[in-house]
Amino acid sequence: MCEIDMNKVVGTLDILFICLDTLRYDVAVQQEAAGLTPVLNRYGRWVKCQAPGNFTYPSHHAMFAGFLPCRYDTKCQAQREMLFYPTAIGLRRKVPAGAYAFSGSTIMEGLAQDGYDTWCVGGVSFFDKRSDLGRVFPGYFQKSYWHPSFGCLVKESTKNQVDFLLRKLEAAPKERRIFLYVNVDAIHYPNYYYIEGASRDSLASHAAALCYADGQLGRLFDAWKSLRKDAFVICCSDHGTCYGEDGCLYHGISHPMVDIVPYKHFFLQNGT
Repeated sequence: MCEIDMNKVVGTLDILFICLDTLRYDVAVQQEAAGLTPVLNRYGRWVKCQAPGNFTYPSHHAMFAGFLPCRYDTKCQAQREMLFYPTAIGLRRKVPAGAYAFSGSTIMEGLAQDGYDTWCVGGVSFFDKRSDLGRVFPGYFQKSYWHPSFGCLVKESTKNQVDFLLRKLEAAPKERRIFLYVNVDAIHYPNYYYIEGASRDSLASHAAALCYADGQLGRLFDAWKSLRKDAFVICCSDHGTCYGEDGCLYHGISHPMVDIVPYKHFFLQNGT
């Protein structure tokens, strides 16, 4: 991960936080090497990182407080690269070089204080606002959106999320900076329907779901460059998942396939 001075980003650029929910690192790099994710490949290689948690809820609490996935070889807290630094927690005596120091309980709260509109487009049930638990994360944002067509059970979920966002972007004031979080849930189970004729989830359907999401992100990025100014993008998984390794299934458990995630950040600019 390259060094970024977030103090030059905040207030100047939109910030997009794209979470490819449940994406495994090994699958991400395999598809990258095969050239099957051309949109994401355009913006640099995946970095092998430690997941902040082993399922969506703990991982997002950490990430929304500034604790994004850290490099896999990180040995102590002081070695973490911090793009966002929560001043209230008192981890260090001074703000790390290049980190955006924010007050409040979340990145979004800090950015809102600095003039950002904070948007959330949900996917998995922790963002669906249909239960008390499903309202926690959306409640961190000034504007939060979810629709059944964005959910895990819908094959076209990412397309539907992007279609919705394109309509919102058309109407968004150009002078206001936006912090956008999108929970892309296509890769989360079930994902078998991304392979014609399949009846159960597998590593192959996990990979196919990533390729599908990649194409839809291309539409979002192209529209953002057309309708908005440049942006800084954080793209990562919140945790991985298992497909039978060591007898393990899915996530919410500690296993290398769950604990290792892909991460990258990059600038979205006209011409890229």
